[in-house]
Amino acid sequence: MLRITLAQLNMTVGDVSGNLRKMETAARQAHEAQADLVVFSELSLCGYYPEDMLDEPAFLARCARGLQELLAATRQWPGLCWVVGAPTPAHGPGKRLHNSLLVLQDGQVKLQYDKQLLPTYNIFDERRHFEPGRDVAKVLRVGDAQVGFLICEDGWNDSGSDYAVNPFERMADAAPDVVVSINASPSNVGRREQRHQVFSAAARRHGLPIVYVNQVGGHDQIVFDGASFAIEPASGVVFEAERFAEHITTLQLHRGCFSLGNGTPTRPVPAQGLSTMAFYRAQTRLGLRDYARRCGFRKVVVGSSGGIDSALTLALAAEALGPENVTAITMPSRISSSGSVDDSVALCRNLGVELIHHPIAAQVDAFAQQFQASFGEPLGGLTLENLQARVRGTVLMEYSNCYGHLLLTTGNKSELSVGYCTLYGDTNGGLGLLGDLYKTEVFALARHINETHGREVIPQTIIDKPPSAELAPGQTDQDNLPPYTLLDAILKLLIEGNGLSAAEHLAAQETVNMLRATPEGKAMVEKVRHLLHRSEYKRHQTPPVIRLRQRAFGSGRQMPIAASYDWSE
Repeated sequence: MLRITLAQLNMTVGDVSGNLRKMETAARQAHEAQADLVVFSELSLCGYYPEDMLDEPAFLARCARGLQELLAATRQWPGLCWVVGAPTPAHGPGKRLHNSLLVLQDGQVKLQYDKQLLPTYNIFDERRHFEPGRDVAKVLRVGDAQVGFLICEDGWNDSGSDYAVNPFERMADAAPDVVVSINASPSNVGRREQRHQVFSAAARRHGLPIVYVNQVGGHDQIVFDGASFAIEPASGVVFEAERFAEHITTLQLHRGCFSLGNGTPTRPVPAQGLSTMAFYRAQTRLGLRDYARRCGFRKVVVGSSGGIDSALTLALAAEALGPENVTAITMPSRISSSGSVDDSVALCRNLGVELIHHPIAAQVDAFAQQFQASFGEPLGGLTLENLQARVRGTVLMEYSNCYGHLLLTTGNKSELSVGYCTLYGDTNGGLGLLGDLYKTEVFALARHINETHGREVIPQTIIDKPPSAELAPGQTDQDNLPPYTLLDAILKLLIEGNGLSAAEHLAAQETVNMLRATPEGKAMVEKVRHLLHRSEYKRHQTPPVIRLRQRAFGSGRQMPIAASYDWSE
């Protein structure tokens, strides 16, 4: 029988000493549970992903010292194998580092396996820093069991469709009793289910039990959901760790079957995880909480317009950080409706969030008067509309600078896609919570929050009112944009493509096909395509957004600014 402790931890990039302390705590628990191995996530020593910190000699020296401290720590619990991830020197031509898995025991390195498949797609760029490992399987006898080891991407190519090398097949040839995979698998909608499908298929094909340990926590745009698991070839996923939380647990493996550390049999895990809205909510909360904590913020500030985007941002922030750590500022101009202020008051009362009133009419008038005095032209039209947004952005940044709050921007993915936002105005901020949510999803998530609370946390008047920037009298979003049900369908196909689920792709494609059947609809599709490409320069200047989908703006979708996008069909 083999006892394996899965240590799903929230590592911080660059905090080698802090990560070491977490690992030591987990190892102590593994020792108390009489485990043979304690397994940590990919690059657990330094956190995933360090990016160009890997080019810094001081960072690499810190990692090297950390590894020596790890080796010393393993002597505290003789016989326990620590499976850790760390950057290690590569020798010979090519990059100077490997992304390595190390098995440490009693002060010695018992095994080193270097990651073979280095992803360079979507948000990944590992080949920038690492040299691929040799095409060999690494197996270590632990007690009476032969244990094989893989690192993340190495287990994703068992179909052989993405790389010429298949490390899983090579591992199967070595005939281990169990495969241990260490991972830093970022979370997006549908990713958990995809992991289960890929690794369950590999387990069935090769007849191998698998232990999959994943990182958890938010790092800049990216959130890791944890959800570590164990797979039996015949039964599929029979254990799953908590999602969006640290989780340390010990499993027993006997004759290819898993049980809990106390001997309780495991059971197949349901294929369906969280609903889409519950997933969005949980991922955003963890992403904000860790971003704020790691950047040194305890409190956030949000401009409250009385609209759905700022309302949802405030609700999510209050859930993540506590309402006492969230401040809202309402900044009515001469054009703002009384209902917008009233809705902000009702919202913040429901949330328990402080609301500060800061009218901006006087500042806007002063800018307009001085503009005409200096340039001889009165302010009007789009210039005046954007001025209001920029005055509000300035006020929010003043507050952030004075009180040390993190400013959250409130733009959604639909608006960011087509440039329906004002640079240096409503795009001001340090982080966007809704930037990977389409407008129709913003409404859906607001309704979901109310349903789960059993009351109107977000006032129904906010959900029901026509969306408006309120920068001109009587203005609504639909004056300038297609209805959001149509706009979002077009954008999903243009941006997400094959990253959509089958159902979502079919629904979007049917809508776009309907539009293309008429001259007006075809013109609408081409207009949206044009707006998407023309607004690239804006997105390069906006804050990072919490990644929820496979192709989030930022590192997940990299497009040039100064380019020709004349791709009309």
